[in-house]
Amino acid sequence: MYWDPAPHPQRRFPAPTLHEVPVSQDVYATARGRLRARVLGPLAANARRRRHEAFFARTEIRPGMTIVDIGCGSLGLRGLEPDLDITGVDLGPRPDYPGPFVRADATERLPFADGQFDLAYSSSVIEHVPRERRAAFAAELRRVARGWFVQTPARSFPIEPHALLPFAHWLPPAVRRPYWRLGAQGHWEDIALLGRREMEALFGPAASERVGPLTKSWVCVRPVPRAGVLVSTRCSRR
Repeated sequence: MYWDPAPHPQRRFPAPTLHEVPVSQDVYATARGRLRARVLGPLAANARRRRHEAFFARTEIRPGMTIVDIGCGSLGLRGLEPDLDITGVDLGPRPDYPGPFVRADATERLPFADGQFDLAYSSSVIEHVPRERRAAFAAELRRVARGWFVQTPARSFPIEPHALLPFAHWLPPAVRRPYWRLGAQGHWEDIALLGRREMEALFGPAASERVGPLTKSWVCVRPVPRAGVLVSTRCSRR
């Protein structure tokens, strides 16, 4: 395994209230219906913070190390770790991103040297990448960093996390598209969630973020190696 399953000290973050979730962190800011957005935004922010507390320490990132946040959006990891040295990467322009930013397509060659960063971070991004381009995305992410943290919603979880509709992601696109209009996201997007086998083929061993007995998301962590340790960027399940 790439990470040590022993418990790590957890950082505690105050839970945001209905009025404290900035738009840049609110994944449901454009949800259909004002009340729905006001309720869902803080819930999603709390879930991200809990996941961060549970898994991010496994990266073994240390002060002075560098991170590239691939698919950063307007804030990304900076919303959770504002004191770290983070460079954002995204497909579209992000004029309000609070730090170094590069507009680039991670399924093509990123404008960084091999191993330029200590850690590559990507949260809830890979499921938006077309299936045929995911291997290229993963290869670039692994190329530019010595360690990585990649998270994605689990296909096995019964609630589709973007539309917040039961079983939507299990339906064929022709059936899913009209059903999607009833969900939180509103606009149609053909999102293909990943299972554990696909995640591990791309990024190595996957840990389970659970809600009761169900896996809510998969998290692949390869800790940043200590100085002087030679590592391979190839993935192995063992």
